[in-house]
Amino acid sequence: MAVDMNMSILIVDDYKTMLRIIRNLLVQLGFNNVDEASDGSQALSMARSKNYGLIISDWNMEPMTGYQLLKEIRADAKLKSLPFIMITAESKTDNVIAAKKAGVNNYIVKPFNAATLKNKIQAVLGEF
Repeated sequence: MAVDMNMSILIVDDYKTMLRIIRNLLVQLGFNNVDEASDGSQALSMARSKNYGLIISDWNMEPMTGYQLLKEIRADAKLKSLPFIMITAESKTDNVIAAKKAGVNNYIVKPFNAATLKNKIQAVLGEF
């Protein structure tokens, strides 16, 4: 199945520069319908009010982390199958295992580039 390049993508990070970097990488890859949230709780309310095709979230944020956001998304009957990619600066095995157990679809360790992001999205959504 072809990836819908017009689907809505929600990117979540409490660091504005990182939001801009991720948005620019997504635009480079051909995705233009990108919304931003600065923490997990804002992202959760956005996800509940709009139909997203993918969430890309940082792990470390306050007051709600990306990990907590992931758990909330997976616990929500309407959102539980929403593809979710976690981004983190830490490559700790424990974090990767915790995210996998919580139902993350893929995991990216910072720093990363457009090719890495494309590979991770393709692994989750298919070729584009």
